[in-house]
Amino acid sequence: MRVLPRSLMSGVLSDRSLQRSVPHKLLNAPIFYHHHQHYNHHFRQYTSSHVSKSDGITAISPSAAGFNNYEKEKKTFHLNKPEYYNFATDVIDKWAKTDSQREGLPAFWWIGEDGEEIRWTFGDLSLGSRRVANILCGPCKLEKGERFLVILGKLPAWWLISIAAIRAGLVLIPGTTQLTAKDIALRLKVSQVRVIITTPDIAEKVDQVESDFPGLLKAKLLVSGQKAGDKVKAKGWLCFEDLYNLSSPDFEDVKTKSDDPMTIFFTSGTTGHPKMCLHTHASYGLGHYISGRYWKDLTNKDVHWGLSDTGWAKAAWGNLFSPWIFGASVFVTASPKFDPVHTLKILEKYPISTFFAPPTAYRFMIQENLKGYKFSTLRHCMSGGEPLNPEVAEEWYDNTDFIIREGYGQTETVLLSVTSRCILNKPGSMGKPPPGMDVRIVDDEGFETDTKQEGNIALKVKPDRPVGFFEGYVDDSEKTEQTIVGDYYLTGDKGYRDEDGYRIGPFEVESALIEHPAVAESAVVSSPDERRGEVVKAFIVLTERHKQIDQTSLMKDIQNHVKSITAPYKYPRKIEFVDSLPKTVSGKIRRIELRDREWTKRKQ
Repeated sequence: MRVLPRSLMSGVLSDRSLQRSVPHKLLNAPIFYHHHQHYNHHFRQYTSSHVSKSDGITAISPSAAGFNNYEKEKKTFHLNKPEYYNFATDVIDKWAKTDSQREGLPAFWWIGEDGEEIRWTFGDLSLGSRRVANILCGPCKLEKGERFLVILGKLPAWWLISIAAIRAGLVLIPGTTQLTAKDIALRLKVSQVRVIITTPDIAEKVDQVESDFPGLLKAKLLVSGQKAGDKVKAKGWLCFEDLYNLSSPDFEDVKTKSDDPMTIFFTSGTTGHPKMCLHTHASYGLGHYISGRYWKDLTNKDVHWGLSDTGWAKAAWGNLFSPWIFGASVFVTASPKFDPVHTLKILEKYPISTFFAPPTAYRFMIQENLKGYKFSTLRHCMSGGEPLNPEVAEEWYDNTDFIIREGYGQTETVLLSVTSRCILNKPGSMGKPPPGMDVRIVDDEGFETDTKQEGNIALKVKPDRPVGFFEGYVDDSEKTEQTIVGDYYLTGDKGYRDEDGYRIGPFEVESALIEHPAVAESAVVSSPDERRGEVVKAFIVLTERHKQIDQTSLMKDIQNHVKSITAPYKYPRKIEFVDSLPKTVSGKIRRIELRDREWTKRKQ
């Protein structure tokens, strides 16, 4: 991976220039160059060290965070969980004391749709979150441990509210702006939140269903996102901006234990209603140390941009906890939907050093003229949440010199597997478990499988429960217990381990599908089957030139293609050709929507 642009330091070699200039006999051995440091806009850049191979894009690159020895750190890792922990006081407030040393680097950097910029220091976040905490505990009347629902897009208020909730010992439940009135009603019913915070367009949906829950809500708080003097108000709703301007920055922080509840994410399985996944102050507020160090490679010199919607756990992963644990700057754009050209222009214009995007976003970006962009401060690219096809990774690398490092985890966990900078990047692999996470491949009885034998991707949670593992599904101990087999938590995903200890999966079928010339995009889910119980089904968006081909014969050809490059039993027994796939605002495919659609048919 090229981690230092040629324009910033002469004599630095990219991956490709290394392959051209290094003697052939050294290409399969680690090549380490002198470790330089360079600052541009206060961001650290590093030269690169590589292992180059002819059979794919593989590299080992020095870590800005100092994670350069996988085996050593795995053996010596220890993350102390204190009795009391609070992300607001133990992270935000402590970094606020170093603002004068950051040389103008903001803690939070927000770009509005009209180009407006907001740059907050950690001190600003500290004081602003105290103002919001006073609103939550004052006019909103929330008490420690009570839950409230926040449905906001990428507005700065979302970050202040999140920190304020932690500071006040409240339990925040984030929701995506894509929720319907029916979705909101379900969340009000099962979560019993006492306050809801949202924008004017969503407020109309809340008002449609609120009468079904008399006496439930203590308050409704409206965030207009408008400038002072141009605020939107609605009957029965408190105005966030008005209250914020009147609120005191003095707030007595609530002392929270590490195991106190902190946030709840709604998640769904293949069948049934959404489940409430509970995380404590330690499991996410501290546990994402693992995600930030071993995958995102963050330091307090970085500006991190993650394309994640605030309604999903990924925003907590990449746009809140892991960057700020390491004092990095969180960069956010308010764009309502993903645009590849706009994204590339932002990467070129702003001093972003670490970048996360779902594979779908990379698929769209490689269709643009990547050679026409200069990413002068970028050093580290990441992807996760769905399969990164080797072809996409190779195209991105060929045109930018950047390797995309993949990570795997769930709403219920922090990072579980990763292609860190200090291990070889194997296309098609999930990488290796990060230090602190003992991830194995086990059978249905909880016994570890042999090399290359498919099984359940599982996290060892007994006898020692790892920091970063969720507390359980709220009010559903049966569902929680069903995820534990022996000493392991079963993720629900399948995979296998190769001879080098890499984890492969869970998207092997999708990676095979995308190699077929007729497939533009695909999503693979389970589908009910009367004889087999469930089978693999693929939803496929065809390329333009294949849309007129006989679909029956094309379906058979695609199935045979998958059989030829994976185990024959893995091929999709069902295929449905669609015009588009459901996606989040950041471009991530919503497979859960497709799974729910399939299993709902069975009930009808």
